[in-house]
Amino acid sequence: MAHVLVIGGGVAGLATALLAARRGHTAELFERDTRAPGTALDRDFFDWRRPTVPQASQPHALLGAARQVLRTELPDVHAEMLRLGARERSELDWFEDRPPARPGDEDLVMIQARRIVLESALATALRAERGVVARYGEPVTGLVALTGSASDGVRVTGVTTRCGAYEGDLVVDAAGRRGGTERLLADAGCRPGTVERHRTGLAYFCRWYRLPPGMEEGPRRPWNVTGGAFAGCAVFPADNAVFAVTLFVHVEDPTRGALRDPAVFEAAARAFPPGEAWLGLGAEPLSGVLATASLDNRWSALADERGPVVRGLVPVGDALTHTNPTLGQGTSLALWAARRVAQTAHEDPGSARFANAHHDWAVRTLKPWFDFQVVADSAIGERFAARAGRTGTAREVAALFDCALEDPEVMRARARVRHLVGLPGRVYGEPAVRIRVAHWLARRPDYAPPEAGPARAEWEKLTAG
Repeated sequence: MAHVLVIGGGVAGLATALLAARRGHTAELFERDTRAPGTALDRDFFDWRRPTVPQASQPHALLGAARQVLRTELPDVHAEMLRLGARERSELDWFEDRPPARPGDEDLVMIQARRIVLESALATALRAERGVVARYGEPVTGLVALTGSASDGVRVTGVTTRCGAYEGDLVVDAAGRRGGTERLLADAGCRPGTVERHRTGLAYFCRWYRLPPGMEEGPRRPWNVTGGAFAGCAVFPADNAVFAVTLFVHVEDPTRGALRDPAVFEAAARAFPPGEAWLGLGAEPLSGVLATASLDNRWSALADERGPVVRGLVPVGDALTHTNPTLGQGTSLALWAARRVAQTAHEDPGSARFANAHHDWAVRTLKPWFDFQVVADSAIGERFAARAGRTGTAREVAALFDCALEDPEVMRARARVRHLVGLPGRVYGEPAVRIRVAHWLARRPDYAPPEAGPARAEWEKLTAG
């Protein structure tokens, strides 16, 4: 079996080390932060300053794909998340009369929890796992590398920290999009990999709340995500009666700066149906308004037209593909990559063949979902920038969604895409789905996608304070 060195102790790093150990490998994890996630969830979530993990305090979605990895590979982690207060919700819970169960429905279930719940559960399991050493407060400062022939390139055989050098069979970059591994690879003599980047043009403003005492769940209706021509609102139910409300606008919208004010944020959020439904319950604010913007969809391949740029090191998580949070894909893609590393780490990990196989798997398995994210974000960004309604293809997508709210079979199809069970071209192209949506539209010849939320004049009045 292999000795795996993992750079980074976030979700991707914790999962990689734990899954590797469960497959019989040994692992060492290197994390620059001096501490691990604990079980004091509110303290760690709201008070732990984590400048290298800016997304830690933003809402996360654990889709069915992530849940499937946890339930099959790490059932103790899944159970610990539920013990810590995570909740599960099926997409079919939307219907007042739940449709009869069908095979595959178990893949359409989301885990509702803050990121810290997953991190805490992973860290708890890792502490008890034999064969794993977690080195907190010991960031990787360099790579141990051997320079081969021009065709073979550089082979990484270990890492260095301020405490010394560590040898391994495979190094895994789980340090995220700001982890600095690109610089370490350059210092080791590697040529640059290939980066594909797409700006999203969206800015997000989030605030956390807790439901009133005695209330464990919020309203099931209306749907938790809605939007219009220039802004949108989403509610993210989480663990322990905590939920987040997020507003999103274009980065060039002149009103966006005002949304940092809690009073303005709340007034604007209440102008959308889900925001009013949840905030109208008398929820207690738990945070200020947390803003994030200038996000991009970034695909980072350690390969170019000549082949792999390095052997003995592979990326997972945001180091491989960083996706904008609108579709909530990030954790699922990270867990898929971590599982794949654990399954293959013993297969000559220092070879060019292994590097090629990992790259080919990522292109085949992860890249289609990255491309889907790019298309979805482009449509939202262009609509918000132009402040235009949804027409053409966007109208068809809206019709499919609205039909799904009434038709369980179409809801299943939408959920299969949402939870990464099947790609949209294949799922939405199925004759049964197309026929149901076509019949739904035929009964509504004048259908136009509903524009939920305030008109522009009202929005500008709200954001003027």
